[in-house]
Amino acid sequence: MRDAEDRGNMPSLARKGRGAVTNPPVRFESQVISPFDDGWDTLAAEFGELPKLATTLTRDSSKSAISWNSSPDIGFDRAVNPYRGCEHGCIYCYARPTHAYLGYSPGLDFETKLIFKPDVADLLEKELRKPGYVARTMALGSNTDPYQPVERTLKLTRSVLQVLDRYNHPVGIVTKSAGVLRDLDVLTSMAARRLVRVYVSVTTLDPALARCMEPRAATPERRLHAIAELTRAGVPAGVMVAPMIPGLNDAEMEKIVEAAARSGARHAGYVLLRLPHELRQMFEDWLATHFPERAKHVLSLIRETRAGALSDARFHHRFSGQGVYADLLLRRFARATRQWGLDEVREGLDCGKFAVPDDGRPKISETQMSLF
Repeated sequence: MRDAEDRGNMPSLARKGRGAVTNPPVRFESQVISPFDDGWDTLAAEFGELPKLATTLTRDSSKSAISWNSSPDIGFDRAVNPYRGCEHGCIYCYARPTHAYLGYSPGLDFETKLIFKPDVADLLEKELRKPGYVARTMALGSNTDPYQPVERTLKLTRSVLQVLDRYNHPVGIVTKSAGVLRDLDVLTSMAARRLVRVYVSVTTLDPALARCMEPRAATPERRLHAIAELTRAGVPAGVMVAPMIPGLNDAEMEKIVEAAARSGARHAGYVLLRLPHELRQMFEDWLATHFPERAKHVLSLIRETRAGALSDARFHHRFSGQGVYADLLLRRFARATRQWGLDEVREGLDCGKFAVPDDGRPKISETQMSLF
């Protein structure tokens, strides 16, 4: 991590339409190249007029579609992520550090160098057809948003939903994009069989703050509209009031819950800001660029919820924090959801309908036996 003097000399990489203002090095690399001013102000000149960063796409050669986890903090043990990296550019995204596993920076690389899985639907189908597979709710959007802008053309998320629909497999979706409405035909069909639930993430009702935090995500108004349209179509919809950032957007918590309820949301979830790995320094740099007058206060409140640190990776603590301020946020959320009727126990999705469709295709077990 750079010291204060180095950070002060580092020019901002902020670009219109992008969230991160830095591109930190990959934490697994042994050598790091840093910009250096030779005393002739050449560094400032080079960074003075930065060109726009185009989004690039790289094919993922993974041989599996399902990611498994055993975390006690989340309500699912499996997920499908058609994309790695996310063009929405949310500065607070906890998934940013995962880009380092691919050799890319969690900063601007995360939102401009996207990895996509062109065969994700076929891979998923193979895994669902394996003997002994037992259905549980599949998470779609657990790492990066399944309806980020590139989905408009690649339609990989839609192909995954079509597979899950045919297999009667339950799915839970989290997104901050109104693009989910494109797939209302599939979602409505699945909802009729209690196979789907959609949560729309709403972090703020202030369009200016949203544009700053989430530069390429849908506006708050469009997200609330998506909740309304999903509900109108009979698709169970909820709101994720997440992440709440102390001193930045947490004052809006009750208003967000109210707006979502008025739009038709039936349930609500809440998560406190998480800043794992490189995200700690990245968020500090972002605050210094966009909210210099509030940065010190915001960071102080975050530390108050994380026992003096900016992050806490412990299970049972990382999503909710601890201390007086964190407890107050949880009580406020509980009161708001109770007031607007979003605290009712969720009806579980139906895992009992799962079945491999009889479409004439041989099951994997039959294919294997044909080899002998």
